[in-house]
Amino acid sequence: MTATANEPNLREELVRRRLAGRATGRRSTIPTVDRSGDLPLSHGQQQMWFLNRMDPTSAEYLVSSALRLRGPLNHRALVRAWDALLARHEILRTRYTLRDLTPQQVVDAPRHQELPLVDLTELPAADRADRADQLMAELGDLGFDLATEWPVRATLLRLGAHEHLLVVVVHHIACDAPSTVVLMDDLARLYGGYAVGDEPVLPPAGVQFADFAAWQRDRLRGELLDRHLDYWRQQLADSTPLELPTDRPRPRVRDWRGASVPFALPAGVSAALRQVARDADTTLFVTLLAAFQALLSRYTGRTDIPVGSVTSVRSRAELQRLVGYGVDNLVLRGTWTGDPAFTELLAATRGTVLDAFDHTDTPFALLVDELEPDRDLSRTPLYQVAFTLQDDAPAGDWPAGITAEAVWPPTRTAKTDLTLHVVEGADGELRGHIEYATALFDPATVQRMAGHLGRLLAHVGA
Repeated sequence: MTATANEPNLREELVRRRLAGRATGRRSTIPTVDRSGDLPLSHGQQQMWFLNRMDPTSAEYLVSSALRLRGPLNHRALVRAWDALLARHEILRTRYTLRDLTPQQVVDAPRHQELPLVDLTELPAADRADRADQLMAELGDLGFDLATEWPVRATLLRLGAHEHLLVVVVHHIACDAPSTVVLMDDLARLYGGYAVGDEPVLPPAGVQFADFAAWQRDRLRGELLDRHLDYWRQQLADSTPLELPTDRPRPRVRDWRGASVPFALPAGVSAALRQVARDADTTLFVTLLAAFQALLSRYTGRTDIPVGSVTSVRSRAELQRLVGYGVDNLVLRGTWTGDPAFTELLAATRGTVLDAFDHTDTPFALLVDELEPDRDLSRTPLYQVAFTLQDDAPAGDWPAGITAEAVWPPTRTAKTDLTLHVVEGADGELRGHIEYATALFDPATVQRMAGHLGRLLAHVGA
């Protein structure tokens, strides 16, 4: 299961200790909001809503996922499980409307949503995979009218008698990478019950996103908000856009179309990088970020490298299975002078990351409004290059006879000029892809960059 928005691997010990310290004293229960009144959007949702209003047809903020299901699939049970999943999580059946010039959430009552079955078995076996990739890309290009449609759709592709591909597309306003893990786990358990004729029994869904959004709005204001904003004002003062050498001039208005180049690191390099992190009392995320910023420095000649990443709002126990837009953007600004050794760069990056994680309560949309960077329609504000690290997401615990495997849908969008996505597999190997804006870069350029990154990381590990 993949997503367009991912979070740093916060499970590593150093960062976990820091987050535990931040959570101290925040034990008040998130209240349930009266659904008959106004339901405000979270700050992140409001940003997604605004971007959708600007271009409802854009696929830039869609989360496309796919599961390859092998075995005798019970289609009727899957349809029932899908409807039960939508009933369980309000955010999947929420629309967004204007009331008194303010966007509000409207939670619809559960109802059946079609799960179309597209049979590809009439095609020659050699052509089915290509056609499936084409359909996944087309499904991921269809935007949502958030005022009238639920922000989710699913399609089942039949590749053989015992092979199917479940393609799920969700608007980012309702989903993020951690959400997909929860959704696939719930879907597998629901299917497991219906497939044998039982009524599935799942624990309560917990906090719904409308409750979290209202709680966040109420909590984040006054002195707490001012303290976080003061940090970011100092941290990002005088920051300027990062100009990478591109193959073509930058368009006057940013083009969200993109593609990606895959890469993988040898097992020995992956293990060596983890050892480097342990020796420096830091994390793999910090180590990869420092190396990526060093590479960008070589490309730009700068020693001031702002890189965007994302962080989760799920620091509280009751939010661990929250489904919705529960991540936020984070600017990690690497600055140094002279030609430091990598160990020095790593120590500085460690401090930058930990300080930034201490101030993640500031919604990125508020930060942009507060800092008021020059409004440049040709680029994203505050950072133009991004980096993410995530685990290889599980496909859910499906019942005996069904094996599930996460599939990477084709990438056809780019949220920044360049984004390095790294996935840490269950086997410990690091792989991923570099997502790039096709208006700026040719595939050969990004392939060469991926090769440079691989060599740099091998040197770091050695």
